[in-house]
Amino acid sequence: MQRRPKRLSTASPNLIQTGAPMTDAKSPRRVRKAVLPVAGLGTRVLPGTKTTPKELLNVVDRPILSYIVEEAREAGIEHIVFVTGRAKQAIEDYFDHQIELEAQLEAKGKTDILEMMNGELARAGEMSFTRQMKPLGLGHAVWCARDIIADEPFAVILPDVIVDAAPGALKQLIQVYEEVGGNVIGVEAVPEDMTHKYGIVDPLERTGNRIGMKGMVEKPAKGTAPSNLSISGRYILQPEIFHLLETQERGAGGEIQLTDAMARLMQDQAFTAVEYEGVTHDCGDKIGLLRANVALALKREDLGAAAREAISALL
Repeated sequence: MQRRPKRLSTASPNLIQTGAPMTDAKSPRRVRKAVLPVAGLGTRVLPGTKTTPKELLNVVDRPILSYIVEEAREAGIEHIVFVTGRAKQAIEDYFDHQIELEAQLEAKGKTDILEMMNGELARAGEMSFTRQMKPLGLGHAVWCARDIIADEPFAVILPDVIVDAAPGALKQLIQVYEEVGGNVIGVEAVPEDMTHKYGIVDPLERTGNRIGMKGMVEKPAKGTAPSNLSISGRYILQPEIFHLLETQERGAGGEIQLTDAMARLMQDQAFTAVEYEGVTHDCGDKIGLLRANVALALKREDLGAAAREAISALL
């Protein structure tokens, strides 16, 4: 899905129009922190998430969250803020020592697995965990991290979306942010007959993979989308978003929507969409999770040939 966006002449009735252009910034503050909203119940992949957080469901031989944290670290993120909910203690435990297991691996000489596990441990002061007490939406989850983020620009990474990219999607966004500043949103092109399923940006000028934004619309009616560029779960936002989220009225689904607050912020600050290079896997969906397992297994040097043989045998 790498097609260029096509503007449509018909405007969506719920499109929020703004005039904030894509502008340059001389020295934007560095993005050191990332918010990972992990409080969701994972209802799209039940019953697998009845006792296991969806973020810890496996893709090949690692939980989804392992890929997300790896992407954040590659992008230079120093502090990861997990916004958790009930029954999510296993997420915190995953990044802690498992003394008995580590001792057994060491005794059996399985040093390669031990080194891999130790590489995922939380570094000193790297991770914080805060609780979203009520399921009030993505915008509310991000707002719950306000005291830890403070007055810094920060990233938001949806923890059930794996982007297979090199460099990682967040690093691609940060590279653009360091040049233009403001707020940067990751997007990807989707088929025009699928735009009604996504949040879609209303574009201004385009330079390479960078697109100025004048608005966005959440799940536009068929035939009304202003482009085919969908918002895909990677954001860099300025801290002023927290003030807007605090007063944000409930939107679609009766929840506090991050896109609604971003549209308000766009009235005063520049937003740049970045069509990153990579393949997106929605692991919060059963078929998306299956697709991620197959695609990433086939790419593995140690498993690819066996995975291809097994899949071919089934087909």
